[in-house]
Amino acid sequence: MSEEKANVELEQEVDQEQAETAEEQQPQEADAAEETPDLAAEVERWKAAAEEHHNRYLRAMADMENMRKRLRKEMDDLTQYASLKVIAELLPALDNFERALAADKESLTVDSLLQGVSMVYRQMVQVFEREGLTPIEAAGKPFDPHHHQAVMQVEDPAFESGVVVEELQKGYMFKDRVVRPAMVKVNA
Repeated sequence: MSEEKANVELEQEVDQEQAETAEEQQPQEADAAEETPDLAAEVERWKAAAEEHHNRYLRAMADMENMRKRLRKEMDDLTQYASLKVIAELLPALDNFERALAADKESLTVDSLLQGVSMVYRQMVQVFEREGLTPIEAAGKPFDPHHHQAVMQVEDPAFESGVVVEELQKGYMFKDRVVRPAMVKVNA
């Protein structure tokens, strides 16, 4: 009997282990069955997110290209019409020149002609000064190759060596850049 009892107990233990194994496998199989649809849904969600990100990327690239085109056009327009303001400000001086040319030649005197030319000159200088154009001072200043162009050299005991003796043609600066260097005579 003890053998029978041992066999029965052994069978019960085997049955119990099989039952436990079966119970463990059932949730795993159920989990696997549940994971498969969840996994497919997860893959679909990621695909949709990737597609949305790709579309956003494409729109951003298109926006950047449109912005580049717009900036290029604005720069072209700015370059093309950069001098418009100065031209508009110089038109009154041009009008005054036209009036002087249309003046009655018989009643025109040298003094009135000089006065008119002087007024137009002042108008033009004011426009240029407002825009940032200034003359380069040269006479009596040390020679500066960045601002002066030496076209003659003289020996004058009244000046030190390397000093500008005479300005032959005015030079001009536009803000911080030399537009035209002053043509000068320099003392040797």
